[in-house]
Amino acid sequence: MMLSAAFEFRPGTTPLLVSMPHAGLKLSDAVSAGLSDDAKSLPDTDWFVPELYPFLAQMGVGVISANYSRYVIDLNRPEDDQPLYATKTTGLFPQILFDGSATFLPGQAPDDQARQQAIAKIWQPYHQRLRAELDRLKARFGYALLFDAHSIAAEVPMLFEGRLPDFNLGTHDGASCDPALAAALQRTLQQQSDYSHVLNGRFKGGYITRHYGQPAENIHAVQLELSQATYLQQGAGYQLDSAKLKHLHPQLQQLIETMLAWQPDSQR
Repeated sequence: MMLSAAFEFRPGTTPLLVSMPHAGLKLSDAVSAGLSDDAKSLPDTDWFVPELYPFLAQMGVGVISANYSRYVIDLNRPEDDQPLYATKTTGLFPQILFDGSATFLPGQAPDDQARQQAIAKIWQPYHQRLRAELDRLKARFGYALLFDAHSIAAEVPMLFEGRLPDFNLGTHDGASCDPALAAALQRTLQQQSDYSHVLNGRFKGGYITRHYGQPAENIHAVQLELSQATYLQQGAGYQLDSAKLKHLHPQLQQLIETMLAWQPDSQR
């Protein structure tokens, strides 16, 4: 079975790379054949994340965006599938959806051969490109910045209680970036009175943030988990709300501008 390109990549001219590991919609044959009825609509997708950041190219910001669904393989989990969280969650090859129901029909999950192919043809190429680009940016600018862009439903009882804040920044409890960068991003969000926010709340950053964010090596990573209530139509499935999106774009652009304006002490 042949797989198509694992990701889309556009290099930038600034120290910042934006990663979108959960935006993909493509399915492998093995996954498509075995999905449960609940999973066929791909409910746990980070819907329309590329459309949230249309200004990146003009700003000179590089982007890497996954083509395949997280149900084929989750690019924000480690290759060895070691758990990232003590609470109930999904792994490298998700067997449950965020609502707790089964991803696959009984006995229809992809076999080990299909999983190994997904690792070799999707997971490894994505991370090899991500690593190479961060190394290139660091070599050119003396430091590199990584913004891992995600979104999620405002209410997911399996993962968290109540309703999620609108903007959820994660820095692995301060381990993945300079505290001055996190503080600058927080100040930017505090100026956005229309949206709620939190730093290192329920979402502190997944594998990408934790693995690549190495402040001591001058690579600084931040994850944003954005509530889909900020841009999807209410009660209409997965449909963009143009009015919400128009209001949201400037807020997201301000976050990106804040990252671009920041420099580590060694570069000042």
